[in-house]
Amino acid sequence: MLAVFEKSIGKPPKELILPFRGKSHLNSSREEIAEIYRLWRSDSTFYNLPNGNFLALSHEDENPAHPRSMVVMDGIFCLFSGYLLNAYDLRRYYGLSRQATEAMIVVEVYKVLRDRAPYPPDQVVKELDGKFAFILFDSKVSVLFLARDSDGCVQLHWGTAADGSLVCTDDPNVISASCGKCYTPFPPGCIFLSGSLLISVHYPFHKVRGISQEDDEGNINAVIFKVELYTRIHSIRRTGSAENWADVTIVEGE
Repeated sequence: MLAVFEKSIGKPPKELILPFRGKSHLNSSREEIAEIYRLWRSDSTFYNLPNGNFLALSHEDENPAHPRSMVVMDGIFCLFSGYLLNAYDLRRYYGLSRQATEAMIVVEVYKVLRDRAPYPPDQVVKELDGKFAFILFDSKVSVLFLARDSDGCVQLHWGTAADGSLVCTDDPNVISASCGKCYTPFPPGCIFLSGSLLISVHYPFHKVRGISQEDDEGNINAVIFKVELYTRIHSIRRTGSAENWADVTIVEGE
């Protein structure tokens, strides 16, 4: 699955545009990224949106344990990879038919977040029990919603295109070819909403920061996403030892 959105919709975190000194970025344009995906995924279906934004789905090389699905409902587009263990219970709760896919369930869960504000987004994802990653776009309000389960069993990567657009995909080869060195895996157990911070499901009131690491030559070669446990959102950062931090994931810039 693939999604590319301009900065006004999916403003990427600053960690995705860190200056990888000594490295060539080689970021592709949105048009080039679409061609890369078409070339490598001949069965792909594209969903083109205004201003050059788009989503795409392919079932090629699909992991049977983590099937991909796509749904468009009421102007909401959802790409889903993985499975939900509590799909049966969620279908009953939201009044969906037994044929409703995981992507359909996620759309209904998102509507609760959108229509019952200020419903906490971390609570929305906590309702989903399984191994999954999804990319959801609400075209009515131009909101992009990304999430990945806490174990990180299903791949999801994000990076930046040549014009700064946000690129999201479950294909590590596509993200590398599209974004050069300006990409990382999306941190497990986290949520990203347009116009919001990166949020940890388990620590929703604490900041998630991307910490760059350098090799012996001073080149940035990795980013570590961590939850700063002793700093709450909208508060002043407290300095201290490494014990003040809780790891979300370690990501490599390959």
